[in-house]
Amino acid sequence: MLELKNIEAGYNKKPVLNDVSINLRKGEIVALIGPNGAGKSTVIKTVMGIVKARKGEIIYKGNSINGNNPVGNIRHGIVYVPQGNTVFSDLTVLENLQMGGYILSDKSIVEDRIKEVFNLFPEIEERKHLDAGNLSGGEKQMLAIGRALMLKPELLLLDEPSLGLAPKSIKKAFEAIKVIRDKFNTTILIVEQKVKEVLEIADRVYVLRLGKVVLEDNAADLKDVSVIKKAFLGE
Repeated sequence: MLELKNIEAGYNKKPVLNDVSINLRKGEIVALIGPNGAGKSTVIKTVMGIVKARKGEIIYKGNSINGNNPVGNIRHGIVYVPQGNTVFSDLTVLENLQMGGYILSDKSIVEDRIKEVFNLFPEIEERKHLDAGNLSGGEKQMLAIGRALMLKPELLLLDEPSLGLAPKSIKKAFEAIKVIRDKFNTTILIVEQKVKEVLEIADRVYVLRLGKVVLEDNAADLKDVSVIKKAFLGE
């Protein structure tokens, strides 16, 4: 589904990613973990086309997408959910979901997908006429993910969906991510700091440190805390 080959990327003259190679198979949940500043979010932004790769190649479903901008990638089935429970605060929950389907011309498809989102997140259906700015942190994250699902993405990029959430909301968010994969066969690349929790839903894991992949393994084989600690700290 997705392959990054020897990617180098950064901001202005500052390099962040150095020779990063990762791959995702169809229907996998792959987690990117690592210390702050490791380059995890930059990987996702580079895939999305927000940050341009300086070297290397990004292959999506067999085709290079190096030159694609975010709009082009969205139209090809790649959708990105930024960190921070990002919603349109002055729009209602329903209007946020409608915005998620803005490129869909068939209103009946938009309505059907809104129903699917509400089936997945009944908590936000109860608040569909409420301004999104009045939702709790957990509800905003549900809405942000639900808005992304309006386009039925083949590849879903999630940047720290647990950020700022209470433990109960984190559990709900991760349960929903697994349901999305299982129900829609969506391929998911997730950046996350909650290592223990993300290992419970991920199939495979890449650990980044200082812009490099320092460990790749099956999530089930990474339950040993000492292995992860060594990868994080380089001990």
